[in-house]
Amino acid sequence: MNCHFLESTAYAGLFVREAGTDALIRLLESVEDNRRLIAACTPLEVYAAIRRRERAGDIRAEDAAAAVEILQTEAARTVQQPLNDAVLETARELLERTGLRWPEALQLGAAMVAREMLGDTRMVFVTACDRLREAATAENFATLDAATAEGLPA
Repeated sequence: MNCHFLESTAYAGLFVREAGTDALIRLLESVEDNRRLIAACTPLEVYAAIRRRERAGDIRAEDAAAAVEILQTEAARTVQQPLNDAVLETARELLERTGLRWPEALQLGAAMVAREMLGDTRMVFVTACDRLREAATAENFATLDAATAEGLPA
C-alpha cells in the first residue's frame, strides 16, 4: 500500500480552494490517516499562506478562520516527519546538487527521510510545484500534481 507525502503547496489546497482541490480531497479520503505524511513545518507554512491570502484580500476573514480551524484538526491526524538532523542534512545535500530553494529542499528532504524509515513502502510525493515535482522524480519518487490534478483520482 502507498503512503502519500504532501508537501506544503499540495497540503494548502486542502484548506483554500485551488485547482485540484476536489481531486486532492478525494485522494485523501481514500488514504488512511496513518498513510498521509507531511513535514513538521508544513502546518506552519500553510497557516502563513492562509493568513497571507487573507491580508491580500484573496479570502474573507471568516473563510481564513475556518481554514485555520480545519488545518489544526487535519494536522493533528496526519503523520508528521520531524525536522531532525537527518532531514536537515538531506535538505542541505539537495541544496548542493539541485536548484531548489531551502523550503522546497526541506520538504523533499523530509519525504526522503520518511521514505527511508518506512523501508519497502512506496512513497508518493504530492506537490503543486513543478520544480519540486521534477526534483522528487529525480529522487525516484512517484509523484502527483496537486495543481492540475494530473494523476489524482477523477
